[in-house]
Amino acid sequence: MANVKQSLEETLKIEGAFAACLADSKSGMCLGSVGGSPAFNIETAAAANTEVVRAKTKAMSMLGIKDRIEDILITLGEQYHLIRPLTGKEGLFLYVALHRASANLAMARYKLSEVEKSLQV
Repeated sequence: MANVKQSLEETLKIEGAFAACLADSKSGMCLGSVGGSPAFNIETAAAANTEVVRAKTKAMSMLGIKDRIEDILITLGEQYHLIRPLTGKEGLFLYVALHRASANLAMARYKLSEVEKSLQV
């Protein structure tokens, strides 16, 4: 089992990753973060993406979908943003931003799922 800091450091080792955090979709707060830059504030990005998680959760409820979100992918011209809600930890999600040119999306999804399995909150 890894703590939050160890898990986020492992997330940043995913090829193409340049920022990652563990966020709370109820408050919009980061519980831990790594990476980022002056041009990409991971805390701000996570806070904004809590709305994405909330909107998808609400849509599923309205549609009567009784399933869980495995992950949410946002594809930009130069980046992938991957959001992975934690199983059994309502409201918490891992968020990683990757450079699209150097990331392998399938491998990033797999490795993020492995990080989730080892994360102890």
